[in-house]
Amino acid sequence: MQCMQHQYIERDSGTPRSEPLFGDRLIGLLYHRVREHAPSLFRMVTSPRMTDVLGFVNYDLPFGASSSACSKFLRELKVDLGECLDPPGQLNTPRKVFERRIRYETCRPMPADAGSVVSPADARVLVGSLRDTSSLFIKDKFFTFAELLGEQLWLEAFQEGDFALFRLTPDKYHYNHAPVTGQVLDIYQIDGAFNSCNPNAIVAVATPYSKNRRVVTIIDTDVPGGTGVGLVAMVEVVALMIGDIVQCYSEHGYDEPQEVVAGMFIEKGQPKSLYRPGSSTDIIIFQQGRVEFAGDLRENQRRTDVVSRFSHGFNQSLVETDIRVRSLLATAV
Repeated sequence: MQCMQHQYIERDSGTPRSEPLFGDRLIGLLYHRVREHAPSLFRMVTSPRMTDVLGFVNYDLPFGASSSACSKFLRELKVDLGECLDPPGQLNTPRKVFERRIRYETCRPMPADAGSVVSPADARVLVGSLRDTSSLFIKDKFFTFAELLGEQLWLEAFQEGDFALFRLTPDKYHYNHAPVTGQVLDIYQIDGAFNSCNPNAIVAVATPYSKNRRVVTIIDTDVPGGTGVGLVAMVEVVALMIGDIVQCYSEHGYDEPQEVVAGMFIEKGQPKSLYRPGSSTDIIIFQQGRVEFAGDLRENQRRTDVVSRFSHGFNQSLVETDIRVRSLLATAV
């Protein structure tokens, strides 16, 4: 069973940081011993029904009358209460902590350039390519492209494009924000399993992100007022103990949330959806030659002085960078 440390790069300082892997021993047991020796039990644990039960037990039971359990939980997750919209007293269950709202206009500033693409989440990010000849070709380690989008029309549109993979850890703010401005052409759900997004589990399960339940949103940015980077696919992937992705786009703050539907015009940086508690993943796919990823993300990914389970498991340097929602991901070419 793999028990090695997992590190990422802190973007502002360039410093390697060790990630506290929540439930790491349990994940290691489930994805190595149980998956190998008791596949029926493994399928049951990663099923929708068991996911709902685990989610309730882990996230919906209140902390209790004493505030000490709540305070300990917030300290362990390193939640910055100063950026939260709701008063601390209202964050009385793990679910409310995970679904917290923040003052993103001031706490998560956005680049002014109209041609910039921004991060959809507070997450750990890797960038890659769907082209075999690219130095960033890492697609087959995390998903099978032909399965991921599920629609032949969109597979053809994004053939040999580029992508960014965002892994939300349990401590993160769990709203997703629109990475670009444009018109929604299509949105659909693909059913699947509920595998964990712990690095140990990702390395153990081949192409897990094209097997999990996911919501795909196709955005046309080559429209008046759009970001101008062609078609963009935003894939929101559920994980263990997450049974739902709530589509809740808001034009201002978190006010008057709307279901995301085809034909809707969405603005870059605005809240688009909410993951139910746990950890999960966003994958943003671009058409070939339309964006250039931020240089620091590409350079960090190739660093060899960082202990990454992805580098160890896939035999190449794959180091994540910690990125904030609405911060620069890429620019239009």
